[in-house]
Amino acid sequence: MATSFEWPPLESNPEVFTKYLHDLGMSSKWGIGEVYGFDEDLLAFLPQPVIGVILNVEILKRDEDKARGSEDTSVDFYMKQSGTLDNACGIIACLHATLNNLDSVDLEADSILQKFHSNTKDLSPQETAEFLENDSAFKTQHESAAGEGQSGMSASQDDVKHHFIAYTINRQRQLVEYDGTKRGPHVVAEDCDDVLRGSIAEVQRKLAEAEISESLCMMTLNAVA
Repeated sequence: MATSFEWPPLESNPEVFTKYLHDLGMSSKWGIGEVYGFDEDLLAFLPQPVIGVILNVEILKRDEDKARGSEDTSVDFYMKQSGTLDNACGIIACLHATLNNLDSVDLEADSILQKFHSNTKDLSPQETAEFLENDSAFKTQHESAAGEGQSGMSASQDDVKHHFIAYTINRQRQLVEYDGTKRGPHVVAEDCDDVLRGSIAEVQRKLAEAEISESLCMMTLNAVA
């Protein structure tokens, strides 16, 4: 089915995301896992360490949400999501999770991901978005990933209800939320040493404040077992 998307949406599926990131050039020592529930007995099954969280969520208070964050927040990587990158939020969340953890995650030499990082590391968040818009190799890989999974591709923007965001811990031990539609990286907690449980606490706060719906999916950037 033909769609009008520049960057079609991805299925919230850890297998799809893992293959996509490996095809881009992320080390095979890392992958994407799925959080099946917030109870400790379920969290115990996740491969360790978890160094990033990717959340697929329906945002209910969009204007309030977009007003958060600041480009002055100290992070290694942050990019904007432009209108042309219409449904690239899934891979943008992965870029935020991965490129803010390069002390742990290796990128294959001369891969799409390594070249993207090398070419954008000195650019502004908006310039980085513009670079991704015009990265034909990256876009081709994205279109391939968007065709995978078990659910059918959305036919129009009206069918797209959810948005991907990411969480990592920065060098100041702050839990940071990354979303290219915000003003910048958003600090949600200080003195954080557990990105998974810190992210869960933030999701529970958002639910309690009716900022998001209960229709959500949480995935992790973690070591491959």
